[in-house]
Amino acid sequence: MDRMTSRLTEGAVTVTSGTDSALPMDADSDQSLIAERASPVTPDELLSLKELDVLYQEDTQTLWSYMRPSGRPSFTRTMLADFEQWQSLIGTKFGPGKIPLKFLVLGSRAPDVFCFGGDLKLFHELIRDRDRAGLERYGHRCCEILHRNMNTLDIPMLTIGLVEGSALGGGFEALLSFDYIVAERGATFGLPEIMFGLFPGMGAHAFLSRKLGSAMADRLIVSNETYTAEQMYDLGIVHHLAEKGEGLTVCRDFIKKSDRRHAGMVNARKAMKVSWGLELEELNRITELWADAALQLSERDLKVMTRLASAQQRLANAA
Repeated sequence: MDRMTSRLTEGAVTVTSGTDSALPMDADSDQSLIAERASPVTPDELLSLKELDVLYQEDTQTLWSYMRPSGRPSFTRTMLADFEQWQSLIGTKFGPGKIPLKFLVLGSRAPDVFCFGGDLKLFHELIRDRDRAGLERYGHRCCEILHRNMNTLDIPMLTIGLVEGSALGGGFEALLSFDYIVAERGATFGLPEIMFGLFPGMGAHAFLSRKLGSAMADRLIVSNETYTAEQMYDLGIVHHLAEKGEGLTVCRDFIKKSDRRHAGMVNARKAMKVSWGLELEELNRITELWADAALQLSERDLKVMTRLASAQQRLANAA
């Protein structure tokens, strides 16, 4: 635990915030490359989301989205609500006969962090209250979001996760539902739940066992190891590596190269998912096992969880 807490608290993490939900662009950064081709077509409802920055790029038919957490860079209930609204609006506004959409990209505004995953503070409260229904409800919401993303919201598009920092726990699980992952060198991946007596309950078992086989999936889940982007690339989880600070550029290059063969790539991914046979019921059943396990945690386990949540909170306070 000390090593994890130390790693989480290294350096100052800042979170972009403010009242303007449009993508804030820095002329000296790669973000300006998107701004040059920004389209006014972006639906106003998407621009009003509080913890997601969204912008539609018309010439490439790409929807760029960035998590912009108001506090800890975790999947809080407010962040989940934004994701549910985000998916609903995309499904309503985009697709055949609507605003054309070929690529959907998700990144993060929290420097050096993609996402720390589940809301540990909330988990602690629900466990203390013996609120199994609350734990299950949270898990089911996560599973529904991941399952809809895995199925690309029933739109013939490719989804891309852009990782420029740490993707831990549920943050790593969320990435597994994307068609492709672009990660910068220096980004890290891990499933730390085992350190406080739990397991990742929102997709890791289902996705990793299909991608890597059950033996390798179990190794990643129970190891409490932090893996590099290079290691994830060697395993086939990360599809494209980028140098530090070049993740957006690599994303843009991938989109450009994939445009001509888009239909083939979309249908190849659909065929892969047919072979997986991964239904929402399976994800929900695993998260129910996770809720049962959470209520079995000891006082020592809860203290470890609290220390980790406090480390995440200090990052948000520093921002």
